[in-house]
Amino acid sequence: MPKLSVYDKTGQPVREIELSDKVFAAEVRTDLMHAAVVAEQANARQGTADTKTRGEVRGGGRKPWRQKGTGRARQGSIRAPHWRHGGVVFGPHPRDYSQRLPKKMRRAAMRSALTARLAEDALITVESIRFDEIKTRHAVQFLKALNIDDPNRVLLLLPEHDETVWKSFRNLPGVEVRVSPAVSVRDVLVARRIITTPEALQKLEEVCAR
Repeated sequence: MPKLSVYDKTGQPVREIELSDKVFAAEVRTDLMHAAVVAEQANARQGTADTKTRGEVRGGGRKPWRQKGTGRARQGSIRAPHWRHGGVVFGPHPRDYSQRLPKKMRRAAMRSALTARLAEDALITVESIRFDEIKTRHAVQFLKALNIDDPNRVLLLLPEHDETVWKSFRNLPGVEVRVSPAVSVRDVLVARRIITTPEALQKLEEVCAR
């Protein structure tokens, strides 16, 4: 059973916790992680890109010149695709990019991601993440106590929403704050460091172990 050290707010280890074998010692399936990330990115697309066809472009209701006798090529509309300001032939139109990934695959992908990040020593567990007041300075000091001098690609996983913590970290563009278990596989894989609490890990285990 894998174990993880728990640190206090000063960065000193205070105890160890045992993690679930099913979640943090699972088989690392790169194919499932890839499928989960692709689905998450596809579901984030708005799909609102749109271009106008020749039937939607304004103007061009009459024939620009008569069919014969001008010496020029015959034309039916000045809004044909080969005309300037004409319609677009194969341009994008609103569509749904969403992909549905089965629940078992999503959970298996998350177990793979957590196992891989634990093996890479990317997980940092602290006793609690709480601030007395909203200050970015407190957030920076908290990260430095955990030997994180560069707050870039840091994932903060909270057991519940904390307005003070969230607002203290929001001025650090490299830090993402999530509430367990509402975290994506991409969030876990992209982060260089994942800072969490035992309570947040327990919530994540309860969902992923099903």
